[in-house]
Amino acid sequence: MKLNELTPSVPRKARKRVGRGESSGWGKSAGKGSNGQNSRAGGGVKPYFEGGQMPIYRRVPKRGFSNYPFRKEYALVSLDALNKFEDGATVCPDCLAEMGIIKCACSLVKVLGNGELTKKLTIKAHKITKSAQAAIEAKGGSVEVIEVKTFADVAGNNKK
Repeated sequence: MKLNELTPSVPRKARKRVGRGESSGWGKSAGKGSNGQNSRAGGGVKPYFEGGQMPIYRRVPKRGFSNYPFRKEYALVSLDALNKFEDGATVCPDCLAEMGIIKCACSLVKVLGNGELTKKLTIKAHKITKSAQAAIEAKGGSVEVIEVKTFADVAGNNKK
């Protein structure tokens, strides 16, 4: 058997070329009906177009409040990851970023109680779960919560 003798097990059906005149088998308009926007190549309307009627995304009232622009995203760190540090070390967001545990030193850090801590550490984080705090203090370590400034704090300082 040679490469030029290979054939597919199921022969491929030839694609019908439309829009090639009367003799193509699809007729003058190639199965698209008479003239109009949809009969043109590349023609048609966007999926959300409603024929000039006021579209639904403009008809529906916009109500409520979205906290999306003001959300705070925390980089989550489990107790297992903290075992990479030496005994008695101080763990801060900069140290975590340096070790590659979190992506950016500028991100807010939350320590979770997943896993088991084997070393005495001083942890500086923006948030910490009760189980994580208990586990750290059980090993003789300490926890320091870094205060996160909120809009209310900043607005309150400007009024004085």
